[in-house]
Amino acid sequence: MKKTFYSNGKLLITGEYLVLDGAKSLALPTKFGQYLNVSSGDLGQIHWTSFDFDNSIWFEEIISFNEIINFKTSPVSSQRGTLIKILHEAYLLNSGFLDSSLGYSISTVLTFPKLWGLGTSSTLINNIAQWLQIDAFKLLNNSFGGSGYDIACAQNDTPVLYQLENGLPIIEKVNFNPKFRDSIYFVYLNKKQSSKTAIENYYKNQKNLDVDFAIINEITTAVLNSNSLEKFCDLLDKHEKVMSKILELPTVKESLFPDFEGSVKSLGAWGGDFVMSVSKENPTSYFENIGYKTIISYKDMIL
Repeated sequence: MKKTFYSNGKLLITGEYLVLDGAKSLALPTKFGQYLNVSSGDLGQIHWTSFDFDNSIWFEEIISFNEIINFKTSPVSSQRGTLIKILHEAYLLNSGFLDSSLGYSISTVLTFPKLWGLGTSSTLINNIAQWLQIDAFKLLNNSFGGSGYDIACAQNDTPVLYQLENGLPIIEKVNFNPKFRDSIYFVYLNKKQSSKTAIENYYKNQKNLDVDFAIINEITTAVLNSNSLEKFCDLLDKHEKVMSKILELPTVKESLFPDFEGSVKSLGAWGGDFVMSVSKENPTSYFENIGYKTIISYKDMIL
């Protein structure tokens, strides 16, 4: 009998990088996400197929139960190795799904292009956790790593304030639906950014960040309560300056859009995936004219 699970994609509006160490962050679940379909298959193995948004297959493998059970924890670089590691960690949390009398045919279906960086891995992990009735945050921590804000988005249909306290996720559902939302657009930078690489660089450059943590926490609260476009833009610009200093990188506006009339903020890993633009005028023609063709409005992107 076929079972289907679904998880939301994510965008991190404030607190990128610092969320790893306990900063308060605002995260928004997206209207895009990923399905996981599970049905019975050949005994002792999983026939796994992953579909992109356009129904093209981007990954297909047959994985034996023995490979999953006997997987040795080590750095994995291949898609197959990463999937087996996730399934191995899931097995350690619930061994029953690899009963010798079982086999599975599993497919995943993205509703967004996988290069967009809206949570291909986090939606997969949350879907697997739903299927096996295990803790998605534990599965993430044991397999892929990260702060877990993306799991919070996968599980919630409203914006969330997310924070780690003593390594444990604190999730608060919040109302973030600014009256100027029609002035907010999300622009894809035409390249996928590696979260792992970005996180490694963050830790490499990490210094004493107590003051910066306090500033980012204040900005997050102010962004949530912002009631004017001008104030919202000021807060985003301040956030970019703080992170620019920490990461020792120019802001995305400085490097790519210096003549843009409005604010542009990096979301998540700097240098790739989506940025958020905020301006009085519709910015679509500006971005299209300089080669950025994927521009999505707030109402079309955010749940």
